[in-house]
Amino acid sequence: MKKLLFVALWVLGSYVGASAQQRYAVIDTKYILDRIPAYKEADAKLKVIGEQWQKEIDDLQAQLDKMYKNYESEQFMLTEALKKKREDELFEKEKQVRDLQKKRFGYEGDLFKERQRLIKPVQDKVYDAIQKIATSRSYDFVLDKSEGITIIFADPKLDKSDDVLKELGIK
Repeated sequence: MKKLLFVALWVLGSYVGASAQQRYAVIDTKYILDRIPAYKEADAKLKVIGEQWQKEIDDLQAQLDKMYKNYESEQFMLTEALKKKREDELFEKEKQVRDLQKKRFGYEGDLFKERQRLIKPVQDKVYDAIQKIATSRSYDFVLDKSEGITIIFADPKLDKSDDVLKELGIK
């Protein structure tokens, strides 16, 4: 019994000792990216492009709405052939709007591709700097406290975001 207790305490002590040796840092990628001029420029360009594309879609939607109103007000006076023709036109216009939305804002759409082209190079530089710092300082973990990951408490002295900015040459 004493042997078992001794072995259990030794295993527990080894585990606690090993876990105490792990080194980690906390960063905030949103904080870092917001201080990089190239990221700000790319983000502003994306917003402008997105707004232009949304206006294009809104204009098509307005045309479609007008077509619906006209059809609703005239449908009682139209022959069956003309009704069918107008309904087909409405269906095609709806399809055009949906296809444009999907093309511009859908999964791997134009906005996604633009984001990859403009922002990904900046993000890659940041992640390379993080990896360089983590390797040179022997961190076992680097946690990101920005959007999505919840950290209830992080000691401010563990936040290495400013070190990443220094590594990127940004003050």
